[in-house]
Amino acid sequence: MKTRSASIITALACATLAFARDVALKAHEAATGYMSRMGMIAYGVPRASGIPDYGPAGTINYNPEVYSGKLVEKFYRSTVFGEIASTDYEGDIAGMGSNVLIRTVPDVQVSDYVIGAGLGLQYPGRNSVTLAIDKGKSFSVAVSTVDARQSDLDMADIFANDGSIQLRIAADADMLETIPADVATVNSGTAAGNDSGDLNLGSAAAPRAVSKDNIVDALVDFGQVLDEQSVSDEGRWVVLPPWAISRIKRSDLKIASLTGDGVSILRNGKVGEVDRLTVYQSRSLLSQNSPSAAANYVMFGHPAGLTFAAQIAEMRIIDNPNDFGYLVQGLLVYGFEVIEENYVGCAVLSRG
Repeated sequence: MKTRSASIITALACATLAFARDVALKAHEAATGYMSRMGMIAYGVPRASGIPDYGPAGTINYNPEVYSGKLVEKFYRSTVFGEIASTDYEGDIAGMGSNVLIRTVPDVQVSDYVIGAGLGLQYPGRNSVTLAIDKGKSFSVAVSTVDARQSDLDMADIFANDGSIQLRIAADADMLETIPADVATVNSGTAAGNDSGDLNLGSAAAPRAVSKDNIVDALVDFGQVLDEQSVSDEGRWVVLPPWAISRIKRSDLKIASLTGDGVSILRNGKVGEVDRLTVYQSRSLLSQNSPSAAANYVMFGHPAGLTFAAQIAEMRIIDNPNDFGYLVQGLLVYGFEVIEENYVGCAVLSRG
């Protein structure tokens, strides 16, 4: 009986000590901001003269620095070429310098019929469009053998992944900055519209100022430009800079009942579709700071008017010929082309 009582008392004492230890540890962690159980102590804690420093600031290093195995998340610019352009010709790429000939459908002319007058013959023709795979982006990162072996992270994998994303961002920006000059004349400028000719889409000299009060009007004008080119309602898109997206969210569209959505765009952050245009955001649009005002060249259209073909031609890890270590290298070859200028438009917008 005494032995059993002694065992109970011992168990209670151990539990009490464990509880007291946990309380002390938690208090210490709260005070120092470091995990004591991980063998870490706070920097800068005063020590009496003669007391050795066992932490990472000292030379004994009984309590070394501990590095997290997780990396801080990195966010990238969004790319839109896969959404706004046809990528049907990517499988035809053989390598940089290749050309893909895209055959187009000619227009058949219709005339009035008169009995006995005969039928006039026509031979419809339209030149093919050449998609040149004549652009390339690359990266090359050196990794030292010493760094690679001493690191607890897969440095090659980290650099290869980041590099491949940066390649696509660079190609996306190249396309968005180039195609404004290739759209049909009547799909841009201050007198746009194939039929109306009175839609102000802005110009380099006189950008169209948009605010939360009139940005929806601008989007409707984009839709009218495409309507006057008989562009299909299905698949239309527009690419806007972040500041323009903010103005949409502050416009009347923020009221869910007006858009027909169950949730306001202010609550879910998604603009979605406005007047048959799927809205995309990009920071890679062409911009200007002069001559009259800072502005962005906003693109809109249909995938049938624009094609983009890209492929990672090579991703490799090779020995560094000049040092101990290796090189992580990547190459992206690509090309893009406005294959139907009437299906793509451009507006020069400034902040109003």
